[in-house]
Amino acid sequence: MLRPTAVIAAAAALCAFASAKEMAVNMELKAELYDSGVRHEQIMALKEQIWSEFEAQGVYESTQYRSFDKKTDFIPCKDGVASYVPGDPKYTFRCSNLDLYDFKTHAELGSSSGRGAGSWGWTSPLGREFVAIAQEDGTSFSEVTKQGKLVYLGRLPQYTTANASLWREIKGYKSYIVIGSEAVAHGVQIFDLAKLQKVDPANPVVFSNEKDLDGFWNEGLPLGRSHNVVTNEEKKYGVATGFAPRNATLRAGLVFFDLTDPKNPKTLGGTGADGYVHDAQCIVYRGPDTKHYGKDICYGYDEDSLTIFDVTDKTNISIISNTSYEGASYTHQGWVLDPLWQQYLILDDEYDEVDGAGLSADGFPTSYIWDISDLEAPKQSGHYKGLRRGIDHNQFIKDGYSYQSNYALGISVLDLRSVPFFPDGSKIKEVAYFDTHPEDDSAPGGGNITFTGTWSHYPFFPSGFIVINTMDRGAFVVKRTVKSWFQW
Repeated sequence: MLRPTAVIAAAAALCAFASAKEMAVNMELKAELYDSGVRHEQIMALKEQIWSEFEAQGVYESTQYRSFDKKTDFIPCKDGVASYVPGDPKYTFRCSNLDLYDFKTHAELGSSSGRGAGSWGWTSPLGREFVAIAQEDGTSFSEVTKQGKLVYLGRLPQYTTANASLWREIKGYKSYIVIGSEAVAHGVQIFDLAKLQKVDPANPVVFSNEKDLDGFWNEGLPLGRSHNVVTNEEKKYGVATGFAPRNATLRAGLVFFDLTDPKNPKTLGGTGADGYVHDAQCIVYRGPDTKHYGKDICYGYDEDSLTIFDVTDKTNISIISNTSYEGASYTHQGWVLDPLWQQYLILDDEYDEVDGAGLSADGFPTSYIWDISDLEAPKQSGHYKGLRRGIDHNQFIKDGYSYQSNYALGISVLDLRSVPFFPDGSKIKEVAYFDTHPEDDSAPGGGNITFTGTWSHYPFFPSGFIVINTMDRGAFVVKRTVKSWFQW
C-alpha cells in the first residue's frame, strides 16, 4: 500500500495539475532533453533493464504458457474474470465485457524467440479476417476464424539477419502491410496479405524476403531502420518515423514513400523541422478549420509535443503548430476521434506515469483530449484518468471508442462519444477491459508501472474480434460480451 505521505503527495499533485493545459514548447528543454536524445536513451535503458530482468526470470519463454483448449468455444468474462485454466492465477485474467475466444503462444505462432510488438489486420473481399503479429524475429500471419480462433498460416522473417530488434511496427495499405523495424538495414517490407488466402493451415509457409516480398523500401532511411511506420491509404503513401540517427539530414522526423505501386515504392520527401517524430497519424483534414480544409495533414507525436504538419507538398513540408502540455514527459501516440470531422484528438504520454509528472503523478494513465478546431492553436480541453495504475502505450479509435493497449494493464475500451458535448472528458466511461498480465493484479492501484504486457492490438475487424499482441505470452482474441452490446 502507498504510505500516507505518498497519498498526500499524489493528491497534491492532482490538485496542482487538475487544470493542466496546453503550453508553448520549452525550446531550451527540448534541445537539452529531447533533440539530444537524452530522454529517449533514458527510456530505452529503463526498458532494456526491465526486459533483462524478465528474461532472467523466464517470462519470455513462451513455451511455458498453457495453450487454449481447442475444443472450448470461448471463455465468458464472468464475475470480473476469465480463466481457461480454472483455479490457476497465471491463467485467470481480470476483465469486463470482453470474452476470451483464443490464445496462442508466440511459439505456436512460429517464433523462436517470442516477444511481441506491433500488429495489424486485413479483411478480404469475402470477409475472411487475417492478422499480422510482429515478433522479435519477424512477422507471424494467422487467420481469425468466424469462431474467433487464431489459425497460424506462416511468417515473414525480419529482413536483416545481422541483428534482432523487438521494435517492429506494422500498418496496412489496402491488402498490403508495411513493416518497419529498428533493426539496422531492415528497411520497410511491403507484403500482400492476399497471399494468405491460398495457404493451407496444415502446411504453414515461411515466406522469403528474396522471393515473396511485394515491395521493399529503404532509400530514405540512413541506417535502414525506423521506429514506426504510418500509411495514408487515401493519398497512397507510407511514412517512416523515428529513423536513426538523429543528426542525419531529416533528424529522424518524417520521410514519405509512394505506394501507388507497392512493388516499386519511391521516396517522396520528408522533414526534420521538429526533430524526432515518435509516431504520427496522417489523414486528409476535413474539420472545422476552413483555412486548412482538404490539406494533407500529419498529427505528429514528437516526444515533448503535439506537432501538426502540413504535408500536402512532400518536398515543402511545414509545421502548422507545435504545442506541449503540463506534465509532458514523452509524447507517444494518439488518434483523431472522428476522421470525417477532425475536431478532437486523444493523445497519450508513455513516460508521465514513470516520471510521476502532471496528471499522471499518481501512476494512473491519462488520456489527453485536444480540441483541434484551430490547427494553428490546438487546445487541451480535458482528460480521462484510467482506473488502474499502469502505463499507456498505443490506442486506436473506432466508432467513438478508444481501444488502448496499456502494457501490463492489458486492453481498455473507452467510450468517447460524449467528448463533442463534454470536451473536458467528464463523461468518458471505461466500458470494457481485458488484463493480459495477471502477475501484477495484487499491486497497489491494481497494476504495476512497468513495460510489459500488451504492446498493441487490432480492433478494426468487422466481426468485432480484437487481436491483442503481448510482449511476453503471445496473442489473445477477445470480443465484447453479447449482453453488453446495448450497454455500449
